[in-house]
Amino acid sequence: QVQVVESGGGLVQAGGSLRLSCVASTSIFSTSVMGWYRQAPGKQRELVARISSGGNTIYADSVKGRFTISRDNTKNTVYLQMNSLKPEDTAVYYCNGPIIGTAAFGSWGQGTQVTVSS
Repeated sequence: QVQVVESGGGLVQAGGSLRLSCVASTSIFSTSVMGWYRQAPGKQRELVARISSGGNTIYADSVKGRFTISRDNTKNTVYLQMNSLKPEDTAVYYCNGPIIGTAAFGSWGQGTQVTVSS
């Protein structure tokens, strides 16, 4: 099963940027749809963005135009560039894959906390 380690979170002011990284330990990384989820306090975990093995991307409406997902198959790494951050982006961000639809089939990591102050 895919195991992941997320990093790059932190505290940032509204309007700022962060870049999250996720290293996955799997031989099937290059053929897997990978993605980023987030979970805010008191809310369900939601899919933020996903990227196919070929680089096709899908974003949640709430982050379109602000977040960019990318991947480096040579490093088994997925990135999430987050710009124009808003307080409502505050959450723990998790990486996972493979993803089918919006469902994740890998192991959940510890996640990385993103806090956006107003």
